[in-house]
Amino acid sequence: QVHLVESGGGLVQSGGSLRLSCEGTGNIYRINNMAWYRQAPGKERDLVATIQRGGETHYVDSVKDRFTISRDNAKNTVYLQMNNLNFADTAVYLCFAEIQVSAHSEFESWGPGTQVTVSS
Repeated sequence: QVHLVESGGGLVQSGGSLRLSCEGTGNIYRINNMAWYRQAPGKERDLVATIQRGGETHYVDSVKDRFTISRDNAKNTVYLQMNNLNFADTAVYLCFAEIQVSAHSEFESWGPGTQVTVSS
């Protein structure tokens, strides 16, 4: 069994910063692509940023130049540095990963989510 666990969420004022972490645990052979998603109340779950195992990144326009996704393969961990936060960033942030438990199989895994709330 493998699990993803997010941390780093909380309450922050507009213009502030937070750094989210997501660590994979269990019998992990290798983690390939990783991503951060977010879901606000009453809205669809939306992609925020992706990062490939080799480090190539992609961001949606609404967070470009404010958020930075990175990873540490030795720690099976992905990060999301969020700067200049505003109220529209308020959401549950979820970690996604494509995890291999052997050389011959791959599974999609989600973390339980961490709440980010941006106040005025």
